[in-house]
Amino acid sequence: MRAYLLGGRPAGAARPTPGCRDPRPPERSIPLELPGRLHFATRSPVWSGGRAFWDPDAGGTTWARAYLITLGQFSDIAAQEMYRTPGPGTDLDPAGALADGRAALGPGRYETLVCPGFVGGLPVLTFTAPWRCGEVPGVCPSAAYLRHLAAGLLDAGAWEASTVARYLAAAPGAEGWTPERVAELMPGAAKPAPGTA
Repeated sequence: MRAYLLGGRPAGAARPTPGCRDPRPPERSIPLELPGRLHFATRSPVWSGGRAFWDPDAGGTTWARAYLITLGQFSDIAAQEMYRTPGPGTDLDPAGALADGRAALGPGRYETLVCPGFVGGLPVLTFTAPWRCGEVPGVCPSAAYLRHLAAGLLDAGAWEASTVARYLAAAPGAEGWTPERVAELMPGAAKPAPGTA
């Protein structure tokens, strides 16, 4: 989130983000559990592996971290995810998603707005792909990307490291990743001694 707002390159990412017009930090963040399924698909040139998507119609539970930001900041973050330059003319209209729960703004991988509900009277708004889990081939995420996702979930403070590792390894598209391998990526994980890996 810091890189989205201020600009810069997160650890492990191949290129920087331009940042938002309004770089103020979120007023607060909270962990959320949403209905649906996390899955990995399509190849990210930034992370060299599969991207995370949310299928709100799939069975299961998706763990998330919600940030209290402005609509302008949200619009600029969405623009960055679509490899566009944030700025005038990129502001999103959430009316359709707020009224119907979902609005397709385009065919792109993050151009479907979803509002799964409200927290404290404020709408929860996110974006994802228009396709369902399993409608496109899964693509295995990179170690750097899983480390990034795990750090964000752990920082939310709602889940234990071992649970986060199991959760990410079980997501469709993450085949080849075991909970043990994901746990080794996490901040503070014990690193194997040289010559023992």
